[in-house]
Amino acid sequence: MKHYDYLIVGSGLFGAVAAYLAARKGKTCLVIEKRSQLGGNLYCENMEGINVHMYGPHIFHTSDREVWDFVNSIVPFNRYTNMPVANYKGTLYNLPFNMNTFYQMWGVKTPAEAQAKIEEQKAEAVAKMKADGACEPRNLEEQALILVGRDIYEKLIKGYTEKQWGRPCTELPSFIIRRLPVRFVYDNNYFNDSYQGVPVGGYNLLINGLLKDADTMTGVDFFEDREKWMSVADKVVFTGKIDEWYGYRYGKLEYRTVRFETEVMDMPNYQGTTLVNYTEREVPFTRSIEHKHFEMFGQAVYDCPKTVVTREYSTEWKDGMEPFYPVNDEKNNSLYSQYKALADTEEGVIFGGRLAEYKYYDMAPLVRRALDTQI
Repeated sequence: MKHYDYLIVGSGLFGAVAAYLAARKGKTCLVIEKRSQLGGNLYCENMEGINVHMYGPHIFHTSDREVWDFVNSIVPFNRYTNMPVANYKGTLYNLPFNMNTFYQMWGVKTPAEAQAKIEEQKAEAVAKMKADGACEPRNLEEQALILVGRDIYEKLIKGYTEKQWGRPCTELPSFIIRRLPVRFVYDNNYFNDSYQGVPVGGYNLLINGLLKDADTMTGVDFFEDREKWMSVADKVVFTGKIDEWYGYRYGKLEYRTVRFETEVMDMPNYQGTTLVNYTEREVPFTRSIEHKHFEMFGQAVYDCPKTVVTREYSTEWKDGMEPFYPVNDEKNNSLYSQYKALADTEEGVIFGGRLAEYKYYDMAPLVRRALDTQI
């Protein structure tokens, strides 16, 4: 086998950007991917002319002009704006929490009326917590109640969060929800960033553009023949699970995972928006995604006669499942710190990405992390 400057384990966004940066410096790269396709969780499949985000919705958003220009130099991004809707027992509310939400919730029309309502409920929550002898929130429920009050918590946070984490909010640590954005303006744009969008033609074009000068192999498990793969390059960029790299020496890190159910529907427009969060606990899925709205706008929605909808189910992770979200509680963070101490002394290996760093990343910060890494 040819010898390379870099072996990159994993073809997700961090690995793909690393391969691109290495190639720009004249370095040779081999990218190996455990799955049967490249791109990690960004991978899309085309169904009925629609680019379907197979591992959940991905919206690129950033205020970092350098990062935005970088990804657009690979493939142009469209003007998609994320404006999700919450469905609570059949009633729809705009997200994030803004004046539209407050009007739908209470009928208030001015910022002063909305703020007074929230402050009244926050004060009730603080008084109850103090009556129970607590000076600080002891769990996620108390934290949310003192941030936004009972109505918003009960209808838009509680059920959704319990489905996401698989346990009651009273058993979840308060730090998970340190802050909740509340906007006293009529603005449904979910993100505050200067730039947001989706690649025109889907994320596969972004990944393929980043990997165009690298050799790639799919269906390859690095750990099935670690010695062989370590020998094919001078340096390694590792984007897999850091505890697996060290043979689970200190124990296994925990994750949440997601199960997807995707359906092709014989209609042009099912829910009228890309994302609908189902916030009541009794609905088993957390949200539904109508993929065509990522890239089709206006009349184009109806020119495409069918639509594709995915429902997401959040579940506990077990061996053999795809790890999605790190469980960054005190126990797991302490365990990760032990692995991080080992990684900091590792010669010739770069650890990057949500699994290797045991950290949830949005896409733009992950690109920034790769750009700032000495590849």
